Amino acid sequence: MAGFLEFKLDLSRTKDLAAGAGEFVSSVDFSVGGQVWKINCYPPGSRREKYGDHLSIYLQLVSKPPKSVKVIFEVFVMRRDGKPCLSHFYSRRCMQVYPLPDGFKEWGWHRFTTGSDLKFFYMVDGVVTLVCGVIVVGGEYEPVSSVPHSDLASHLGGLLDCTAGSDVSFVVNGETFPAHRAVLAARSPVFKAQLLGSMADAKMPSITLHDMDPAAFKVLLRFMYTDSLPGDDELGFPPCEMFQDLLALADRYALDRLKFICANKLWEYVSTDTVGAALHCAEMYNCPELKRNCIAFVAKEENVKKTLLTDWFLLLVQKILSIIAELRKKLGV
Repeated sequence: MAGFLEFKLDLSRTKDLAAGAGEFVSSVDFSVGGQVWKINCYPPGSRREKYGDHLSIYLQLVSKPPKSVKVIFEVFVMRRDGKPCLSHFYSRRCMQVYPLPDGFKEWGWHRFTTGSDLKFFYMVDGVVTLVCGVIVVGGEYEPVSSVPHSDLASHLGGLLDCTAGSDVSFVVNGETFPAHRAVLAARSPVFKAQLLGSMADAKMPSITLHDMDPAAFKVLLRFMYTDSLPGDDELGFPPCEMFQDLLALADRYALDRLKFICANKLWEYVSTDTVGAALHCAEMYNCPELKRNCIAFVAKEENVKKTLLTDWFLLLVQKILSIIAELRKKLGV
């Protein structure tokens, strides 16, 4: 037996809630398979110390069944056009046996997706719609231990840290970074061609890279090994400058997921002082949604005068004349 619940999360009303550690929003109780369930959702930032800006979502069994119940729990995000997003970044499925082991009242995902992704791509009038499905498989089962979380990222990160088996190194502005050809080639088609193809670099033990910040390259390598970035507070101040450098590197090495993350972060930090730099990056590295949002931001009555007088924006319009045309169109002049 199966049941589905449309969970509308009003992110505009969860700002105060996010300030309280561990507070959450619950769905109405609903019945599937003769049992009563509810969804518990921890808004982005409500447990920042543990899970940063991630949305956490879990399934709780409210009733007390006489025997164990095997359940499939799935969640996916609805796109702005009303269709489900089935990308593995925004849809999840797991199987669990309830009641849970002692000490657990709910089961699901600590890091379902980031709040910035939801706001940037899926929020409509302050609301994000999640569809939650519960399928009761039936039968009597003994509770089993949960599958441990994947530790692949920590193992590969450890490989990068200890340099074991390193077969290539990169020299960036005098700093040397040991790495592994196979890992880089698996993550980037550009590195694959450079390190495993017919290019001269394929036979060189050390490669010098120019016009690149060593700190940004270090973060890039960490992302390629672990598929994650350090916290914003570890990226220097202001962090938006690091995201500008990382966006350039992501575009250079065809790392689409990193490019996506950096564009989101630049929009997250946008202001009248930074929108010129963000717009320049959007134009340079083909981030159309970031570009549209930046132009819309500049065109707002309260922003337009402040923005147009900044050094960054004056320099930008001299380099990219099309920005003026698009801004005029947005302003209706």
